[in-house]
Amino acid sequence: MIGVITLVLTLILSLAAVLCFAAHGKRADRWGRFLAFVAALAALTASLYLWWLIFNNRFDIAYVASYSASELPPVYKFSAFWAGQQGSFLLWLLIHALAGAYLAWQKQLVAAGMAVHMALQALLAVLVMAKSPFVPSEGIVENGMGLNPLLQDPWMAVHPPIIFVGYALLAVPLVYSAAALLTGQESKAWLRQARKWALIAWSFLGAGIFIGGYWAYKVLGWGGFWGWDPVENSSLVPWLVAAVFIHVLRVAQVRPVALSLVHLAAIFTFSLVLYGTFLTRSGILGDFSVHSFSGSSIGMTIAVVNALVLVAGLLLLIVKAGQLPKGMEYYPGYDSREFLLLLGALLLVFMAGIIFLGMSMPLLTQLAGKPAAVDTDFYVRTTLPLAIVMMLAISCACLRGYGQGKVLAGGMPLLAVGLVGAGCGWAAGVRQILPLLLAAAAAMGAGAAVTAWRKGAMNSGGMLAHTGLGLSLLAMVLAGTGSQTHSQEMAVGETYEIFGHAVQYKGQEYGAEQKEKYYIYTVDGKEIRALTKLRANGEDAAREPAIAKGVGGDIYIAPTPPQDDGRMQFVLKQGRMGMDEVLGYRYDGVKIDKQDNGLLVITADVSVTDGQKVEQAQVTMTATGSGGTSRPVEVMDGQRRLRLTGVTQDQRQIRLESMPSLSEELSRPVTAGVSVKPCIWLLWLGSALVCAGTMLAARR
Repeated sequence: MIGVITLVLTLILSLAAVLCFAAHGKRADRWGRFLAFVAALAALTASLYLWWLIFNNRFDIAYVASYSASELPPVYKFSAFWAGQQGSFLLWLLIHALAGAYLAWQKQLVAAGMAVHMALQALLAVLVMAKSPFVPSEGIVENGMGLNPLLQDPWMAVHPPIIFVGYALLAVPLVYSAAALLTGQESKAWLRQARKWALIAWSFLGAGIFIGGYWAYKVLGWGGFWGWDPVENSSLVPWLVAAVFIHVLRVAQVRPVALSLVHLAAIFTFSLVLYGTFLTRSGILGDFSVHSFSGSSIGMTIAVVNALVLVAGLLLLIVKAGQLPKGMEYYPGYDSREFLLLLGALLLVFMAGIIFLGMSMPLLTQLAGKPAAVDTDFYVRTTLPLAIVMMLAISCACLRGYGQGKVLAGGMPLLAVGLVGAGCGWAAGVRQILPLLLAAAAAMGAGAAVTAWRKGAMNSGGMLAHTGLGLSLLAMVLAGTGSQTHSQEMAVGETYEIFGHAVQYKGQEYGAEQKEKYYIYTVDGKEIRALTKLRANGEDAAREPAIAKGVGGDIYIAPTPPQDDGRMQFVLKQGRMGMDEVLGYRYDGVKIDKQDNGLLVITADVSVTDGQKVEQAQVTMTATGSGGTSRPVEVMDGQRRLRLTGVTQDQRQIRLESMPSLSEELSRPVTAGVSVKPCIWLLWLGSALVCAGTMLAARR
């Protein structure tokens, strides 16, 4: 009840603040800012209450039961807050409300802008209420489902909130833009603040995207950092358009005629955030994305909110277009920085448009009939040439000043840098023309940024961000196109020569509490381990590859469990015999105990024989709301292991799983995909430089 009340209060207070800011007068303005503070407090209270429910194992709340469990570690209970749709929407509302409280406190935004911000906050509150995290569970739940094992990773604990900080803060540049249109503010009064907020939001959203890529590389085991998944693209598209906003805004500070482009970019940036949210949360991509939400009932609500924001923004721009500067040129010549910045922005628009079209294909084809999606090659073929031209435009822009004919440095040294970049690609095994050209252009872009910084034409933040971008694209060529993969079945103790490295498989090993299993390898004498997280019943839950890091790149090993693992399942009737490859079994009886926590512990008595002697074994299974969990029991001096996996309601039959001995299982040969990732550390370094440089630029 507390959660619902605070959400309703957030909505009411936000709408009341809109009315106060819309009214003229200092008294109304003071009331509006006060209400913005109280609305943020209400959103914070709702958030703290959800955390309290999670940490106190309130499984009578459906959201808590779906994403938390009593045994979940505290750090993942904390991150369970944003594990599902309901919590992530509440997190978005919280960040937006806190940003609104800060704007109200700083008084940097005029009343019209605060009214727009609070109106957006009311729309977000409607989304949270439409998909509330405070809905009670339908039945009695003793324990929750817990967090997906793939999400129980430190990087995924921070990835979603960083993404949502970026999403929420991208509303602020839109708010400044709307305020300028509504009040006729001069550009100097708001462009600087809008640029600062856009840089901060762009940095956070970029950091979230990069962290997601690192998590995919480190955890998923498929060897890549970007799969052009529609959910990945739904964050990338607004990030690209936000980059357009940042750069055309810089042009507008020199050439006010570009203000119309600034307003247009602000509107589409936040609208694309909402559109990406609609795609990923509506269930449309359920069959096309590995990590989208399916079966959602909130899709239409998000679509309406998105339409309201986009249509209102465009109508406002159309109505106020006559007040914007006219009759001036966007750039004085083709060799000016203004022209090159606008060219780069146009290329970013083309890239965003192509990716937008690709990720929207399931929706567009669904309207026409059978839904379908484009393959990843579509994105590579279409964006690669644009990326090359964009990096060349960046290189030229860095060497030019604002105005006609202001040349800061010649381009000949950059050609040498470009040859070095292409040479690195060739050394990494890249033989395709376009990737080699991208490697050259990326190196030139990084070199040009450093040159511009040395000439005083670019600040430290801009230099770091553009250098990081060049290094990241170069690393994508080296570690992406230059990657090689070999599949090898490995026997324990054997050494294999793979891509010039000595790789030895040393076998498997269980963790102390048998919650994880490790595949142990050595690469050139250095031990590395691939992790497999195990469910309570011993089955594989999630896998992480083994990675040997080095200056030249990573050796990436992703083991695949053998298909013939020596396990077999069979059903035993009471008093009847069954056999596996080694032993015979007879089901004698079963006992069911109900524990204090409501769980059922089922213990089956099984007689085991090897033909000469008979041994009595007791195998147990704990029945849970999601099925049952059980651990294997060794029989006949460890010859086999036995696990109870099911029992009929009349208790006349049980299902057993017979498993090989532990030593035999751990020593079985394993097939592994071994990859080389040349200089992939450059990608992580470049990504960090992009985010750090952007934040430094925002601070200035």
